[in-house]
Amino acid sequence: MIRNKFNKIQMKTKNTFRKTIVLTLILAITMANISQAQDIYNKDETNKKERPFTVDKKEYPFKSNWFEKDGISMHYIDEGEGIPIVLTHGNPDWSFLNRNIIKALSGEARVIAYDLPGFGFSYTPKNYGYTPQEHVEWIKALLFEHLKLEKFIIVVQDWGGPTGLSVATSNPDKVLGIVISNTWAWKAEGKLKEFSMLMRTPEMENKVLDENFFATALMQNSINEKSRNNKAITDAYAMPFPTRESRRATAVFPQQITLAASWLEDLETKLPKLQDKPVELIFGLKDDAVASQHIQDKWRALFPKAPVQLLPEAGHFTQEDSPESFVFSLRRMMKNLEPNK
Repeated sequence: MIRNKFNKIQMKTKNTFRKTIVLTLILAITMANISQAQDIYNKDETNKKERPFTVDKKEYPFKSNWFEKDGISMHYIDEGEGIPIVLTHGNPDWSFLNRNIIKALSGEARVIAYDLPGFGFSYTPKNYGYTPQEHVEWIKALLFEHLKLEKFIIVVQDWGGPTGLSVATSNPDKVLGIVISNTWAWKAEGKLKEFSMLMRTPEMENKVLDENFFATALMQNSINEKSRNNKAITDAYAMPFPTRESRRATAVFPQQITLAASWLEDLETKLPKLQDKPVELIFGLKDDAVASQHIQDKWRALFPKAPVQLLPEAGHFTQEDSPESFVFSLRRMMKNLEPNK
């Protein structure tokens, strides 16, 4: 009788133990899923701001920083110490595009890479139009009001050209140097204009909004084969735009190439303010829209003393295809700046 009672107690204990293990496993899995969904990975550990999606931390190992403005969070990376280098971005990418430049230079300089509102990890203001003029105001607020930068090098490509150079021309005394790659800063002509007019058609706008066309098919066809075949990389470019409304950010930019013509014409008149600055030019030659011979010639005419790197195997997204070219240019620029620090 005692043995039977003992056996029942033992069986009950085992069942309780099994249930405890199962519940513990369920709780652990649940907490892991919550942690993954939230993906809180901030430099300021007291800040519990969540990244809206998860990226491969081997590709993008940096901790997040946040600039709060009007109740909206703008995301940026801020790594290293020394001469500040501001890495811009265009469409449909974000600071992820600059990850390999950050990795290479954060031991030698202070490298800052932001995500424009509606891009990357940044949130989107209410009633935001995604125009270059609006983006410029956010960049200025980040760099001057929040980070209070006094001097910096700026790296521009794609829409980072017009937006970044708008910031630079309105604050030329703060600019130590500029690296320019596959971009423009004037009224669009030729294939760039044709591309914009195509993207303004209802058919193409809906393709971008319904299929995430810009951040998937177009992006993947514009980067090197190794990156194109790496799911961690292609996912990182696609994930910021999970809904039709979120993709509006990527639809507006190509339309603004022609819709912002007067703003771009005005910007061109201001470029001479930067002619005394150290400039490096990098052209990915597989891109015939903003690295055509005509566009190369325009940049060379503006900055005739600028060293030029021509990259036959690089396309439009030069930071993805040849980050080492930017590292080379920036190291040379910083070395030449050292006597003037």
